[in-house]
Amino acid sequence: MKVFSGRSNQPLTTEIVNHLGIEMGDVSFRLFADGELWVKFEENIRGQDVFIIQSTHPPAENILELILMVDAAVRASADRVTAVIPYYGYARQDRKDQPRVPISARVIMDMLSSVGARRVLTMDLHSPQIQGFTHIPFDHLYARKTMFKKLGEFDLHPEKTVILAPDVGRAPMAQAYAKRLGVGFGLIDKRRTSPNKAEVVHLIGDMKDKQVIVIDDMIDTAGSMIGAAESAVENGATSVVALATHGLFSGGASERISASSIEKIIVTDTVHVADEKRFNKLEVISVADLFADAIANIHSGESVSALFNV
Repeated sequence: MKVFSGRSNQPLTTEIVNHLGIEMGDVSFRLFADGELWVKFEENIRGQDVFIIQSTHPPAENILELILMVDAAVRASADRVTAVIPYYGYARQDRKDQPRVPISARVIMDMLSSVGARRVLTMDLHSPQIQGFTHIPFDHLYARKTMFKKLGEFDLHPEKTVILAPDVGRAPMAQAYAKRLGVGFGLIDKRRTSPNKAEVVHLIGDMKDKQVIVIDDMIDTAGSMIGAAESAVENGATSVVALATHGLFSGGASERISASSIEKIIVTDTVHVADEKRFNKLEVISVADLFADAIANIHSGESVSALFNV
């Protein structure tokens, strides 16, 4: 088994290989004067089970880098190449929601399979149906096992705690948390006015005198998360904590969260959060152990779902 890292999140890959007890594979990257990317594996991978770890944020450059790495590994006669994508970009574009637009999530899968990826491993897809966009095996992990451990550090009272979904799409995710924790459930009905902009229309559920935990798969501009938090406070919540798997923090999100009613925000390290995007309310927890266990089981032919159905 060989594990290699793209450039998007090398700290996560370092933790993963440490859990696996192996060395990270050696790969070189170079840019030509015009910005064209060049990739080379610096060790023999013929006949090896190769895992390439690359989050796709920012999406365009990192997706191309992943595609080129997979192609290079296949052409170097790797026995099997698995694309490990902790954060799968373009997952919001999973259908034609208006005329003359692409289904970008499908395009990404088509590119991966066309260059020879034999398997995909990812976490908390924005749109789970993406698993059906390809004929190759697709393993979908969930961060909630790690999140439950973190929530165990909180003084949660079931009768005084509510898990709040910031929109209808996140309702199944929030319900899974609420059921597992034995607490209440709430839902925000919002209307999206444009990409990355939405307004709260209704709040469903009792927030009065409750500890509210807002659950989402990703935080991009943080508009949905902040809107849900402010709505909960306006309806009597005593505190608001936010959890999300993928912390993108685009377009001033860090500053907006810092100025909001959210007391603490917890994300995982599927996306590397640069120092300039970090702020006092933020805590980043690692899912490296989950990916390491999944990679080990894939390599040995054991069940992945048995590990992560929590």
